[in-house]
Amino acid sequence: MSVKIIKVEKELPEYSRETADVLPLVETWLEGQEDRFRRKILKIFEGAGVDKRYSIMAPEEVFTSTSFEGKNNIYVREVKKLGKNVLKKSLENAQWQPDSLDYIITVSCTGIMIPSLDAYLINDLNLRQDITRLPVTEMGCAAGISGMIYAHNFLKANPGKRAAVIAVESPTATFQLEDYSMANMVSAAIFGDGAACVLMSSEEKAEGPEILAEAMYHFYDATQMMGFDLTNQGLQMILDQRVPETISEHFSDIIFPFLEKNNSSIEKVEHLIFHPGGKKIVQTVSDLFGTLGKNIDDTREVLRLYGNMSSATVLYVLQRFMEKDIPKGEQGIMLSFGPGFSAQRILLQW
Repeated sequence: MSVKIIKVEKELPEYSRETADVLPLVETWLEGQEDRFRRKILKIFEGAGVDKRYSIMAPEEVFTSTSFEGKNNIYVREVKKLGKNVLKKSLENAQWQPDSLDYIITVSCTGIMIPSLDAYLINDLNLRQDITRLPVTEMGCAAGISGMIYAHNFLKANPGKRAAVIAVESPTATFQLEDYSMANMVSAAIFGDGAACVLMSSEEKAEGPEILAEAMYHFYDATQMMGFDLTNQGLQMILDQRVPETISEHFSDIIFPFLEKNNSSIEKVEHLIFHPGGKKIVQTVSDLFGTLGKNIDDTREVLRLYGNMSSATVLYVLQRFMEKDIPKGEQGIMLSFGPGFSAQRILLQW
């Protein structure tokens, strides 16, 4: 059963700032910290490879002390808007009627809402009452691909069906004003907010890149490397500095057996659709693929333009490839990493 990607769209929040314009806010925030520490943090922001980021809150509001409840209420309100807009845009551009969807997957890890986003989308867009829904939470940056993997398995088992994967994230809603740990500093420097939607189909006449295979890879004894702690102030970032090193150590096991198992090879893969987790991770993966004669220029560009939007970011990279005129038969690999610690992979063919 052939499953194809039909459309990828993105949606951005109303607030945005160039990194240069954020630096004065960072300086004000760090008043009272020792000068050496302040200079170090400013250099992290300047060297993060992010020129601009978007936010569901005004930047000044991000650097204002608010309660967990207050920020989460903003998250819920804005996630509903972004999710509705990006799904509506995707359906219209694909010329799909809302009631033609059979499966809806919503992805987010940067806030808490019950019912989950998909329940609101069913009402807002008048989706079918018997649609199958799946909210994906707690999987972090990997979850954009995770959602596509779940959709692929549903569609592979159900010919003639349609699915939507909607990822909406607001890392700025998790920013901790009283946390001066390096994990909080680095995450503040690289993260931004955004939403994306992927439409997929197992219909016989569907057109788009085909998903040839997908798989997850789970690292043992690495649950402490990435994630959130739930504190009275909100979701507090966990980000181990050894993440790039760990990726490098496991790279061969993540890539080569997966391709070999699916009758492919790195030589056959022309297009690399990698999640831009941050400058160091991007550079690590760039170096690894570079030795194989490949590049991840589109990944680096998405990081520069938007920052890391958690699960949605790799879908922004995918959209760039969907807009290219790629010859029939060429292959691409999607790759992302997230809490667990885990890697998610999808093999595509145009």
